[in-house]
Amino acid sequence: MSFSARMQKSHLYSVFFAPRGRDRLFDLGAQISQLYLSPFDKLIGVIGEAGSGKSAITKGMFPGLELTNDDDGVNIRPLPLLCQDDESGFFTPHTYHLDIRFEAAFTQMHVLADAILQAVSRGKRVIVEHFDLIYPYLHMNAHLIIGVGEEIIVTRPNLFGPLPNEIFNIVSKSLKYRQMAHSAEDLCEFCMGAELLNRCKHDDVKHGFILAFQDEKPDIDLDKLEKDVLELISKDLTISYVDEGHITIGDTIHPCTGPRTHVSSTGKIEHFKVIKQIFFDSFSNRYLVACTVGDEVPVDIHMLNDMKL
Repeated sequence: MSFSARMQKSHLYSVFFAPRGRDRLFDLGAQISQLYLSPFDKLIGVIGEAGSGKSAITKGMFPGLELTNDDDGVNIRPLPLLCQDDESGFFTPHTYHLDIRFEAAFTQMHVLADAILQAVSRGKRVIVEHFDLIYPYLHMNAHLIIGVGEEIIVTRPNLFGPLPNEIFNIVSKSLKYRQMAHSAEDLCEFCMGAELLNRCKHDDVKHGFILAFQDEKPDIDLDKLEKDVLELISKDLTISYVDEGHITIGDTIHPCTGPRTHVSSTGKIEHFKVIKQIFFDSFSNRYLVACTVGDEVPVDIHMLNDMKL
């Protein structure tokens, strides 16, 4: 048995930071596919709230797959999964995709469940977004579940769990931190000068984010940055999607690579803090500014990624 097969056989769950940008989600999806997806996995469940990045992770895991809930509004009709008996021959699809929350508006749940089970029994692969909603009608768990919230949970369930609703309860509660962090991250960019903005890269920390600067220490007043961001938060400016590369903060258009993962207004960002120290990472030769949201921030900065948060 290969190392990969042994890893999958003994795998319970893995946790990744859920990145905000679309391209970073694509990359992480590809990484998850390489590490955890088996050719024998026929039922893949993707779980999370709307706007969490489920479709982006799916696209990264399965490049070229046509999603039936395409974000551009071009939805595939009729749903291919419901037309299996009309398809025959060499060109029959091997992989089907469906979004249960979307499809439930058009088709009864038991019909969708029967179609999923039929495809799996025929050796097809089915990727199901909002898998927790269809699970009670299937009476079988997914071979692989990906939960998307503040973090991405990858788990291979067995007879003893975890159940889809357990994963949903975790990721649905944590998503707000990712949305707040992403919006606060863009507000920090909004308050920076052009030189700092052009140098700034992004990284992750639990209940927050990292602003990273390569090689040269940034000339940045951390007290002023926090004050300026808190002022924007106090104004409760609307944050709106414009397109896949931009949002609006109030009336101003701002570039953003993850425009769907935000709170609806700046006033919904809770307890924003800038940690008043610029850290140096000798491994990557980067200077790091850490910012947090929420009220569960440890005093010891080395505990920011505490598993219990």
